[in-house]
Amino acid sequence: MAREYDSQLLESVAVRRRRLRDSLLWGGLRHQRSTADNVARFVVGCVVAAVVCAGCVGWAFLQDVLPQQKQVSTR
Repeated sequence: MAREYDSQLLESVAVRRRRLRDSLLWGGLRHQRSTADNVARFVVGCVVAAVVCAGCVGWAFLQDVLPQQKQVSTR
């Protein structure tokens, strides 16, 4: 009987610690905010991908235009 009580006590302490840790990390409304957080991460990811893509297109454009201008200026 004492071992059952001890194991229940240890389990309840573990659950309490996990809940405290989760509330510290994620706040009290973790389940309500999870969708909004994931949407925000998706939007930020799309913006970063668009910026990287634009940078690559700009770099390719410069790599194409600069040699052409160099050829025209040497003539």
